[in-house]
Amino acid sequence: MRESARTRILVWMCVLIAVNQLGFGSIVPALALYARSFGVAQSAIGLAIAAYGLARFLIAVPAGQLSDRLGRRTTLAVGGGLSAIGNVLCALAPTYAAFVGARFVAGAGAALVLTTGLIVLADISTPTNRGRMMSVYQGVFIFAVGIGPLPGGLLASHWGLAAPFLAYAVTSVVASAVAWLAIPETRAPRHADEPPSGDVPFRAQIRLLTAHPGFLLVSLIAFVNAVARTGALFNIIPILARDRLALDTDRIGFGLALASVVGLALAYPAGVLVDRYGRKVVIVPATITSGLSLVLFLLAPTYAWFLAGCAVWSVAMGISGAAPSAYAADTAPAGMNAAALSTYRMLADLGYVVGPIALGLAADLAGADVALGATALLLTAVALLFARLAPETYRTLRF
Repeated sequence: MRESARTRILVWMCVLIAVNQLGFGSIVPALALYARSFGVAQSAIGLAIAAYGLARFLIAVPAGQLSDRLGRRTTLAVGGGLSAIGNVLCALAPTYAAFVGARFVAGAGAALVLTTGLIVLADISTPTNRGRMMSVYQGVFIFAVGIGPLPGGLLASHWGLAAPFLAYAVTSVVASAVAWLAIPETRAPRHADEPPSGDVPFRAQIRLLTAHPGFLLVSLIAFVNAVARTGALFNIIPILARDRLALDTDRIGFGLALASVVGLALAYPAGVLVDRYGRKVVIVPATITSGLSLVLFLLAPTYAWFLAGCAVWSVAMGISGAAPSAYAADTAPAGMNAAALSTYRMLADLGYVVGPIALGLAADLAGADVALGATALLLTAVALLFARLAPETYRTLRF
């Protein structure tokens, strides 16, 4: 594939993920509050968030298989459509149970989009440029998620807590259209008698992937980051900001959005570091910095401290956004980009199930301070474990 074709695909994938994740980010300030409007406890709020993660966990590997059978382009388009349906159902949910079910549908659509997006990036990149290509994609991803709370908070403040879900539905439709109309197929052509990699039995995939000692460790990094993002940032911190600092959804959204600019600015330089000095030199300090940001949220006595926590979180996400995915792609056996990255996403998305429920229960039983503090310690411990045991997968001192 020519470099110009790779660049064109990368640009359109960035457009797709920006539109899609802008919608996802828009629901962040309202999600926990909307769930609480049904009169449920903090742990039940966590369940509403976890339902989305459960769908992503269950659909990740089938998404990889589907992208091998139907193609990347078709899978992306179907995922956008399914996400739109799920978010419309969220906005119209008459009961808490219906809301949880709708969140599952939306999560299934997200699994198709997010898993296939990583597979496309693996298809068009090589080890020498993978960090930079994925950093551009992940930088746009993180920026869109981060800026999304700003319009989402305004929508929730002026038109109600259901409005951001309708906005997410609209952006999902746009993302589906971009996938179908602008992104060419990147799946490698196969001979008629050659089975797709998605037909390899799941146990065989696991055996191949775990033969590399770093694969499970980088999946653990992604898992713990997902626990922190969904259990702390999406579940506990908005409630903490409302109850302790008396912040409205628009101010919460502004804080989360403002800091995303920092993450976008750091994304490409971090990708250069990943390609030149290796994946670990970025993954370890960024994961520890994520833990530090939770400590800032925990101690925040004012809105300024809350903004500082948002900024540090964004710095960590901007630096580390591409590195774990690049590391996972490096470990993929030949011809198994879809299998490897869908399995990586499945293991990472388990954090979207565990995080909201576990931290919601911890907040109910021991308080939000204990839940956030324990998550910060967990991030630090996993970063040190990765530093000690994970091998470096790629490093070059020249371009």
